[in-house]
Order: sequence, then C-alpha cells, then structure tokens
Amino acid sequence: MTKDTPLELWTFATPNGWKVSIMLEELREAGVDLPPVEVQVVNIMNREQFSEAFTAINPNQKIPGLVDGDRRMMESCAILLYLAETFPSPLLPSDDKRWDVIQWVFWQAANVGPVFGNKLSYTRYLSELPEEQKAHPLERFGNEAQRLLRVLDKQLEGREYLCGDRFTIADIASFPWVRGWKWSKIDITSHEHVLAWLERVRARPGVARGLSYGAPEGETDQWSEATKKQYTAGGASIAANESIATGP
Repeated sequence: MTKDTPLELWTFATPNGWKVSIMLEELREAGVDLPPVEVQVVNIMNREQFSEAFTAINPNQKIPGLVDGDRRMMESCAILLYLAETFPSPLLPSDDKRWDVIQWVFWQAANVGPVFGNKLSYTRYLSELPEEQKAHPLERFGNEAQRLLRVLDKQLEGREYLCGDRFTIADIASFPWVRGWKWSKIDITSHEHVLAWLERVRARPGVARGLSYGAPEGETDQWSEATKKQYTAGGASIAANESIATGP
C-alpha cells in the first residue's frame, strides 16, 4: 500500500517518540512501501511542544504526533495501531491473534509507561524535593516496576517476542521504556527473559534505525555527559509542579 502524501512525524528522542520511529522502520523491513516521511523535531527541552504548530496536531502537547493527509494523530500507542491498520504487515496479525497483540499494547500504555516514567521523574528530575518526600514514591514506583518486569518476564518465557515467535507492535510499545532501565535506575538484571528479549529486539536493523531518530550522533546507546545534563535539566522543568499547574 502506498500513498502520495508524505507522512509527517513530529517527535523527539524519548521512549514514546522512539515507538513510532521504530514502527516506521520496521514497516520498511517488512516490505511495506511507505510514502515519504518528513520528520519534524519537537525539542521538548525548549518547550516546543507548546507551540501553536504542534498543538494543532496534538492538543495534549506531548510528543509524538503524526500527520497523514487530513488525519492528525496523537498518543504513541494509538499511532502504532493507526500505522499498523493503514499499512498492513505481520506487525499486527490480521486474524484473531491481533487481540493477543493489542492487549499487550494497552498493557504498556496503562502500566509500563506511567510507572517507569514516574520512577524516572523521582530518580533523575525532581532533585529539588527533600529526600524524605521522594522516599515513598521511589519505593512505590520501584516496586511496581519490578512487578511489571515479573509479568513481562513470565510472558516471555518460551517466547521470542511478547506474543510468540513474531515481532509485533506489542514489542515496539514496551521496548523503548524497558531499554532505558539504567537511566531510570530500575534493575532488570534478575529477569533473564527480559534481558534476552532486549538484546534480541535491539539487534533488529529496523529497531536500530528507529532509535537513531533524534539521537545525537554516536549516542544511540550511550548518552554523553552533556546530553545527560540536558535531559536532566529539561526533565526537571517538565516534571515540576509549577510547569504542570501553570503551563500552556
């Protein structure tokens, strides 16, 4: 399936942004003849997500956003489903097994993203909070992250990928968040099936290309100290209560 109108991907180098860039590259790997893709970088560190241009695409003002002709799409997992439906491939089965995949996409959206994201905020970004105020949320989100990793590890037992022997959008949804375990300080080393799955997914050429979207050259797998400082400062600004309460 092809279209004449280019797709516009509005994104930044974050787990939710990488979901869509990986999806596009994996569709190419699957032999889908995609239309041209125009990538618009939305630098959330500079608060570009609040611009009029991006808000017209995503009224929730969070990356990513997708434009396909007259269609405007927000929410990374909704975009995964949209691309999977618009450009059919094995990334989303066409038979009843599609529901095996869809439920794990929603599992990521409802669980992994919020929990890993909150753990990251208290670990890296909310440094102005006294340690005693961070203790409970760090324990809460740390424990819940480990519970989710146990769920994921059990699901991967005896499977190459989340839903069997085929890579799907369920893997694309969870991979970028779990991959950042060192940055969020969520220890995954006791979950052998998760570790093997991460290595297996990272080795895919489409995933490798997708992770390069927005990443500084040479820093796809390891950020420089300068990049770490930039993300820490930007993340602190985004996570601050003042930004949430009074932001655009």
